[in-house]
Amino acid sequence: MGYDRVAGSLFGLAYGDALGAPTEFLSYAEIMRRHDVPGPRHLPVHGGVALVTDDTQMALAVADALVDTAADGPLAPEPFAAHLRERFLAWYASPDNNRAPGTTCLRACEALADAVDWVDAGVRGSKGCGANMRVTPVALLDGIDEAGRCAAAQLQSALTHGHPTALAASDLTAAAVHALRAGVAPRDLPACLRAHAHAQREVYHGDWLGDRLWRGPFGTTPEAFIARGWDECLGVLDRLDTAVALNDRRADPCQVTGAGWIAEEALATGLLCVLLYEGEPVDALARAAASSGDSDSIAALAGAFAGAAYGMGAWPDAWESVIEYRGDLTRLSGALTR
Repeated sequence: MGYDRVAGSLFGLAYGDALGAPTEFLSYAEIMRRHDVPGPRHLPVHGGVALVTDDTQMALAVADALVDTAADGPLAPEPFAAHLRERFLAWYASPDNNRAPGTTCLRACEALADAVDWVDAGVRGSKGCGANMRVTPVALLDGIDEAGRCAAAQLQSALTHGHPTALAASDLTAAAVHALRAGVAPRDLPACLRAHAHAQREVYHGDWLGDRLWRGPFGTTPEAFIARGWDECLGVLDRLDTAVALNDRRADPCQVTGAGWIAEEALATGLLCVLLYEGEPVDALARAAASSGDSDSIAALAGAFAGAAYGMGAWPDAWESVIEYRGDLTRLSGALTR
């Protein structure tokens, strides 16, 4: 079960990314003119390949950084930050970095390339979804305890997105993937995430994040800084509860939980689609791709969630042969499982 759910989640992220990319900048009305409910159910293949976006590319960068760090010894902040810098800069310089990457990630990588300390390279005011759309591998790494998983999820965010809500949403996204992989039923997940948010609300991982990241406009103490992020995550969980209760499979998934351009909304809207189509992972992915907001990121997260819950069997066999980066997805699924 270990490898199956890890691969299901990592491949699911890539499948959702590829499925949602063509609809990202379309209105909901236009998407529905092109596709029946729940949405697009076939990967767009060009030249024999279903192309992904920077969402998958950066998730693979995080996965490689985790594997690099684990090869050196136990997961620890300094080596993990160093390997993240290396992998992010390799992505930044790659000729394949041509998939409309996020402005925050580009700004931060430019600073990292200039040898700026990662604490200062990250954009403190940004809580875009670029941090939590790539955090899934942290939840899939075997041999890491809860405290380490929370801290690592927040650290990988901080290199580019330093807003407390970006950190908290990355942590909460990793908690969701981890819980689903461990067997928590999707319908029980919102309550688990709420409990996690309350437990972590004033926990600032100073041994990983240092004593400077929290200083600024978002809090007068480390605890107040991170609490702001968790409070915004708790707020979007309230909206998720409302959307689940409505149980409207025909409405735009972004209508209640948000368009997904910011971190907490991408998490909630991606999870909403999995909850609306519990036990129907391909339809959940189609619904996420048929969203008016950041469709590729929303669908990527929906794929990571559904794959962690249901394993590789969630996805059509034919998808594996056409998805871009298939070799890296397979290799890293095995490496994360150890």
